[in-house]
Amino acid sequence: MSRIAPLEPPYAPEIQAQFDRIMRGAPPLTLFRVVAGNARAWDKFRAGSLLDGGPLSLREREIVIDRTCALARCEYEWGVHVTIFAAAARLTDEQVRATVREGAGAPCWSASEQALIAAADALHHRAALTSEEFAALSAHYDDAKILEIVLLCGFYRTVSYLANGLDLPLEASAARFPQ
Repeated sequence: MSRIAPLEPPYAPEIQAQFDRIMRGAPPLTLFRVVAGNARAWDKFRAGSLLDGGPLSLREREIVIDRTCALARCEYEWGVHVTIFAAAARLTDEQVRATVREGAGAPCWSASEQALIAAADALHHRAALTSEEFAALSAHYDDAKILEIVLLCGFYRTVSYLANGLDLPLEASAARFPQ
């Protein structure tokens, strides 16, 4: 059980409409139900969401999110993203495992994907990018994409803090970290 109780149905009409928009008719995730219990937190959380059609491809976005959540040991959010997006992002089983078990040097990644993972690792461990790491990103991504990468790492670190700090139970249908 979560340390903060999630909202239970029936939801207020405005909240139900927001859940429907986000979840496209699927039941709302526990994370959303917990955060939506506090109007201010829910508004800020939704305002920070980066799951829209931003400058990164779905694949690039999911590599950054999966690696960030794996580094934060957030099986909850990693599992949700792998389950919902990995196939659409054309991530292989080997690549999904590598987001948890290997670094940027794993042979399953392209050079541009290695730069994404190295950036997520650097931001997680040092909250900074060296000149070399920024140059590696710049070789593959323009300024708008680099800004999005940094924002994704920060937002999903926050999501990981929420899920881990509140001890959210894993979603029943979500993937689990590889052994």
